[in-house]
Amino acid sequence: SQKTHLNKHMISHTGQKPYACELCGQRFSQKASFNRHMGLHTGHKPFACELCGQKFSQKANLNSHTRVHTGQKPFPCELCGKKFSLKSTLNSHMKVHTGQKPFACELCGYRCTQKASLNTHMRVHTGEKPFACELCKQRFSQKTHINDHLRIHTGEQLFACEICGKRFTRRTILNTHVRVHTGEQLFVCELCGKGFNRKSHLKDHMRIHTGLKPFACELCGQ
Repeated sequence: SQKTHLNKHMISHTGQKPYACELCGQRFSQKASFNRHMGLHTGHKPFACELCGQKFSQKANLNSHTRVHTGQKPFPCELCGKKFSLKSTLNSHMKVHTGQKPFACELCGYRCTQKASLNTHMRVHTGEKPFACELCKQRFSQKTHINDHLRIHTGEQLFACEICGKRFTRRTILNTHVRVHTGEQLFVCELCGKGFNRKSHLKDHMRIHTGLKPFACELCGQ
């Protein structure tokens, strides 16, 4: 009835939250919100995606998930125009523009915009490598690293040079290759000023100054 709707509406002004969760103590102003919350504890997920079968405890979460399939991105960034499928992803993106980095590593002070990025960074300190290659058992700390590694086994070369067409398994290798065409020399010798397009070439060059000769003949020792 209209009287019931009015009573529910008045709670938004009074701040009254009569529905309390006995498991975690969180309180709610409406019974429907309370019921949705209880699904988190019970594991009840009545909302299923018709395309992939994934289930959700709330209709709103299903609606957000559906955009993965439709490609719909209703949340645009007002500063750069980039669009996102989730409001939370847009909020994280905005920190790129504001420079805000609220998540800090307690061990080294590294700061980042997202909690997930901090969790990934912490593996540098813990040595944790949760991603294992099923083919050679090599382990990696990041999902992107194992994806790059798998191309060694598959031979897949996703990254192509726009200048000569040569293809590579990793973007980092492509970036290094492009310097052959551009002549860009990022690595400069601090002693003589000579520049190189690869760090390995700079290391080789430094032996001229240090006199280091790491490779010896097994027959005569020279």
